[in-house]
Amino acid sequence: MNGPRIDYQAVFQALPGAVALMTLDLVYVDANEAFLSMAGRTRDQLIGRYLFDVFPDNPGDPSATGMRNLSVSLQRVAATGERDTMALQRYDVEDLNRPGVWQERYWSPVNVPVRAPDGTVALLLHRVEEVTELIKARGGRRGGDHAQVLEAELYTRARELQEVNERLRKAHAHEREVALHLQKAMLPAPRSLGRHDAAVRYRPAVGALNVCGDWYDLVDMPETGRTAVAVGDVVGHGLRAAGVMGLLRSALSAASHVADGPAQALEVLGLYARTVEGAESTTAVSVYIDWNNHTLTYSSAGHLPPALCHPDGTVTFLDQATDPPLGARPEHAPGPQARTPFANGSVLVLYTDGLIERRGEDIDTGLTRLADSLARHHTAHPDARPDTLADALLADLIPPAGLTDDTALIAIRL
Repeated sequence: MNGPRIDYQAVFQALPGAVALMTLDLVYVDANEAFLSMAGRTRDQLIGRYLFDVFPDNPGDPSATGMRNLSVSLQRVAATGERDTMALQRYDVEDLNRPGVWQERYWSPVNVPVRAPDGTVALLLHRVEEVTELIKARGGRRGGDHAQVLEAELYTRARELQEVNERLRKAHAHEREVALHLQKAMLPAPRSLGRHDAAVRYRPAVGALNVCGDWYDLVDMPETGRTAVAVGDVVGHGLRAAGVMGLLRSALSAASHVADGPAQALEVLGLYARTVEGAESTTAVSVYIDWNNHTLTYSSAGHLPPALCHPDGTVTFLDQATDPPLGARPEHAPGPQARTPFANGSVLVLYTDGLIERRGEDIDTGLTRLADSLARHHTAHPDARPDTLADALLADLIPPAGLTDDTALIAIRL
């Protein structure tokens, strides 16, 4: 990138909202000026200290549970890797200039995981909006016991929010289940390709409410001595993406039977994708395996390159014939195509981006990780079945916190 270097520490401090960073043990590691001002604490009084040491619950009021609720939320984010938008919370904050004097405050927090390059949760980002004045103004107009009125209102709003969230969770969970069944029904079952075995794997993202549009396909053409192998990824989530995936997979499967090669098959698919709503920017890669001539002919529409592991353990990526995603060109044009030889005992691996991409990490790092894992397992067990190799790759490459994107994988022994 040729633009100006971004000082992210300066950006963090300049954020207008109150934001703090904590370790998974709930120790403050940084906070911007807005957070320090809102909390009434200096940097020395905050950084490096445990949450409850800085902000204990009011020992004189058992109903003041804001900090305990915050702790539960942060621990949930650390464990699940999912953001948590909390209901409005009441916090009693001790006045440092008057020990024993507690100020009634109302904050609206959002807690977000910050991931390490390997996908695990490394830090917790805690963003807060203060609504104390608004809450007190509303309570004052009501009259009566101010504290009881506010507590009752907060409890009612929190219950309403929980009920809405639960209904949304169930609706999304149902959609996810339907989409997974739809994907399973539309994706082909693994099968033997003559004397050659193939393993396919599909892994949905952990904790995601919606599945994505990843797919794979194997088209065996024994009359020509070839097999067409493909993977693709539809942009979007849920039932719509799964439906688009089914249309595109079926179209590519049909085109593969009659096309001269992968470039022509993807060309037909690209034209078809222009007529399918939601198919914009879909990526796909197709490889034709010629078993008689021991060659791989391949073409890619914006997709990550397949990996070819040679018998000696070296890995090359099939990246010499890449076009933009389907339908991305303003005018139709034939796609590129390349060919490379293979030796008996090689292994071909096709995959979607969920297998290697990680937040905040360069794509080349993920490709190197895949190549290293593939070479290591193939060298250690050169005669291992593709099923064994596919499982070993997933075990190596899926981060401890689970996949953040759906993943499709094909492994074929050549």
